[in-house]
Amino acid sequence: MSSHAPALTSQPLPHRLRPLAASLALVWAATTPWTAHAQGQTGHSLWHSALPAPQLKPSAQLQEAVDPTLRGQLPSYIRAEQISGQADINAVLEGGAELRRADTVIRADRVEYTLADDTVHAQGNVHINRAGNVYQGTALKMQVDAFQGDFNNATYQFLATQGHGDADRVQFLDRDHSVVYRATYTTCLRDDSASWTPDWMIRADRIELDHVEDVGVAYGGALEFKGVPILPVPAISFPLSDKRKSGLLPPTIGIDSKSGVEYSQPYYWNIAPNRDATITPMLMSKRGVSLGTQFRYLEPGYNGALDLQYMPDDKLRDRARWAYGFKHQGSLNAPLGDLGLKLNLNRVSDDNYWRDFSSLSGSRSSYQQRLIGSDAALSWTTGRHELSLSAQRWQVLQDVDAPIAPPFNRMPQLRWNYNTNDWAAQGWDVTLMAETTRFEADTWDQRNNPDNGQRSYSLTSLSRPFLLPGGFITPKVQLHAANYQFDDFSASRPNNKSLAIPTFSLDSGLVFERDTLALSRNYVQTLEPRVFYTYTPYRDQSMLPLYDTALADFNFGSIYSENSYTGRDRIADNHMVTLGLTTRYLNPTDGAEVARFGVAQRLRFADQRVGLGYDTLGQKGWSDILIGAGVNWNSRWSTDALVQYNRDTQRTARSAISGRYTPGPYKTLSAAYRYQRENSLQVANQGSEQIDFGWQWPLSGGRKDTFGAAPSGGRWYSVGRLNYSMYDKKLVDAIVGFEYDSCCWIGRVVVERMQNSRSDSNTRLLFQLEFVGFSRLSLGADPLRSLQENVPGYRPLRDRSGPVPSRFSNYD
Repeated sequence: MSSHAPALTSQPLPHRLRPLAASLALVWAATTPWTAHAQGQTGHSLWHSALPAPQLKPSAQLQEAVDPTLRGQLPSYIRAEQISGQADINAVLEGGAELRRADTVIRADRVEYTLADDTVHAQGNVHINRAGNVYQGTALKMQVDAFQGDFNNATYQFLATQGHGDADRVQFLDRDHSVVYRATYTTCLRDDSASWTPDWMIRADRIELDHVEDVGVAYGGALEFKGVPILPVPAISFPLSDKRKSGLLPPTIGIDSKSGVEYSQPYYWNIAPNRDATITPMLMSKRGVSLGTQFRYLEPGYNGALDLQYMPDDKLRDRARWAYGFKHQGSLNAPLGDLGLKLNLNRVSDDNYWRDFSSLSGSRSSYQQRLIGSDAALSWTTGRHELSLSAQRWQVLQDVDAPIAPPFNRMPQLRWNYNTNDWAAQGWDVTLMAETTRFEADTWDQRNNPDNGQRSYSLTSLSRPFLLPGGFITPKVQLHAANYQFDDFSASRPNNKSLAIPTFSLDSGLVFERDTLALSRNYVQTLEPRVFYTYTPYRDQSMLPLYDTALADFNFGSIYSENSYTGRDRIADNHMVTLGLTTRYLNPTDGAEVARFGVAQRLRFADQRVGLGYDTLGQKGWSDILIGAGVNWNSRWSTDALVQYNRDTQRTARSAISGRYTPGPYKTLSAAYRYQRENSLQVANQGSEQIDFGWQWPLSGGRKDTFGAAPSGGRWYSVGRLNYSMYDKKLVDAIVGFEYDSCCWIGRVVVERMQNSRSDSNTRLLFQLEFVGFSRLSLGADPLRSLQENVPGYRPLRDRSGPVPSRFSNYD
C-alpha cells in the first residue's frame, strides 16, 4: 500500500494526461530513504546517520473512499508501449495500455480515450479494477468519471465477499449500480484446473448489483448445488458484503421423535438500521404449522425485543399453542430526576409447552423452563435517592410426576435506596435501604394462600475498612428490621409480626508475597490468610413464611458472609469464625493469575437454631472443609477443582473437577466430574454423580485453521457434548454433530437427545446447509443454536470479527 502512495500524492490536474512511469520514477526518487551506508558510500552514510530514521505516516490522500466532490478534479495517468493522439483532445494507447484515475484502473491491449466526453473504448484483454472490484472481458465502452458503459463477455469478482461470476454483458449504470446479463454468481474460490466448476452458484437471466446497499438481486434463474438445480429463483436477493440485509436465512430440516419431520425457513427483514425482524414459519408433520416472529428495536433512549410463537392447531394436543416474550428497557432524563422503565413479560399457552416446543428455532431460553417469570419496574433517581416500583408474577408449568410449589408473586414492591458515596471519601461504607412488598401465591387448589401478606423490610449497614500495608481489617454492623402483615391469622400466628435483628462482623486478612520458582518458571507467589468473624443473636422466625428465601450455596463466596440464607425472611443466628488461606501464583510480567489454591473452614461457637424447616442446621464445632484450586497451565490447558469434605463422616460431601484444552481455533476439549451427596450424614449413596464431556475438533482435510477463514480443501469437524449420570447409570443429555466447511458452503448434521424428566426424553435429528456469501447465519437458527447453548467453548465456523477488506488489499 505504501509503495503506491507517491503516485496518489500528485497535484490534481483536471483532464491533463501524464506518462505514469515517468511520474512514478520522479516521486520515487524524491521519497526513497538513503541506503548509502549499506552500499559502502561513506559520504552519504554521514548524512544518513545525522537524519532521524524515516517513519511511515498516514496520507490524507490514501482514503478508503474518494470524495465525490473532488473526483472530477483528479488527474489521469496513462501508460503504454506506444502513445499517440492530439493534446487535450484524445489519446490512443497500444501495447500494455493502462489508464488510471482515483480508485479506477483500466488495462487493455488497445485503449482510445476522448477527453471531451471522458470516454474510453478498450479492446482485447480488458481489465477494470474499481475500488478492489475486478472486471475482465473483451470489449469495453465507458465514461470514466460517471462509470457508465457496457462490457462484453465479462467476468467479475467483488472484494468484500470474493463473490464472482461470468456474464455475456455487464452494463454499468453508475459507480454503485450495474446489471449483468445471462450471468452466474458464486463465492466458491476458483482453482487452476480447466475442469473447475463451483460447488454452488446462481444462474440467472439478469442480476442487478447495488453497491450502496451491498445487495444483488437475481431474476429468472436457479440455485445449483453440485451441478444440480435445487431451488428455482424467479427473484432472489443476496448480500455483497457483511452488511445486514433482508432475505432468506439458511433453512433447517429436522426429525423429532415426537413432532415428526420439521422444516423451518427463517426470513430476515432489515426494516431500518435500528430495527429488524426475523419471521420463521415451521412445518411439523405430526403437529402442524407454526409461525415464530422476533422484532428488535434500538433507539437512543430505549431498546427492546418482541418474540411471538403461534400454532393454530396442534394435532397431538388438539388445541392452539402460543407463547410470547417482550423485553423493553428505557431511560429518560427529566429535570426532577432520571426515569427508567424495564419490562420483561413472558407467557406460554399450557403446562406442556416447555416439553413440546423448547427447541423451536429462535425461541427464548425461558420457554425451555417450567418456571416462567414476568416483571416490570419503574425507577426514579435524583441526587442521593433512588425509588423504584416493581411487580413480578410467575407462571408454573406443572408436571404430575414432578410438581413444583408455586413461588410468591410480588404485587407490587416499592423500594427506596439512599446513596452515601460521599461518606466513602471519609473511609465509611454506609447502606440505607427500605422496601415494602405485597406477596401473593397461586396454589394448586385455591386462589388464596394463608401466607399471602405484606412484608416491610429495612437494612442499615455501617462499616469502616482499614487498609494497612500488607493487610486489611473491616468492622461492620447491620440492623435488619421487618414487619409482616398477613391476610389470614390463627391462634398459632397473629396477623402482625415485627422483629429487629442486629449483626456484627469483623473481616481481616494479610497479604504476603515473594518471588519464587516453580516448574522452571519465575512467579510472584502470594500467601493470604483470612479470618472472618460474625455474630447474630437468635430471634424466633419460625412463624414467618418463606417469600423469597433459600439456603445459600456453600462455596468460597458464601463462607465469608454473615447470613447462611438468601432473601429477607431468615436471618441465621450465626456465631462463628471462618478461617481461610489462599495462595496465588502470578505472572511477574503482567500480573495475570496463573494458579490459585485455597482452603477454608468455619468454627461455630453455638448450635444454629434458625432454619427453613427442611435444611440441616449448623452444629457447634467445625464445618465441612472447602478446598479449591484453579490452574492455567499454559494458553492451552486449564483446570478447576472444588471439594467439600466432611470430617465427621470422613467422606466427600461434594466435588467438582473440570478441565479444558484449547490448542487452537475450532479446537476445544472440555471434561467435568460433579458429585454431590444429598445428605452427608445419612445414606451414602444418595445424591448425584455426573460426568460431562464436550468437544469441537477438526477431523480430516483442510490445512488452514484461522477464525473467519475458509479451510484449504474443505474440512470435517466433530462437535458435541455428553452428560452421563453414574447414579442413574444412563445418558442424561447428549448432542453429537458433524460440520463440513468447504470453501464456499457449510453443512451441519446434529443429533440431539434432551431429558425432559426422569422418564421422558426427546430426540431430534437436524440438518442445515449454508451457502457462504449467499445465505447468512442466524444465531437463533437450529442446529447452530443447539451447539452454541450446549457445547462449552464452541465457535461457529467462519466466525470472523475483522474489518471490511480495504480497496488497497486488492490494489493494481
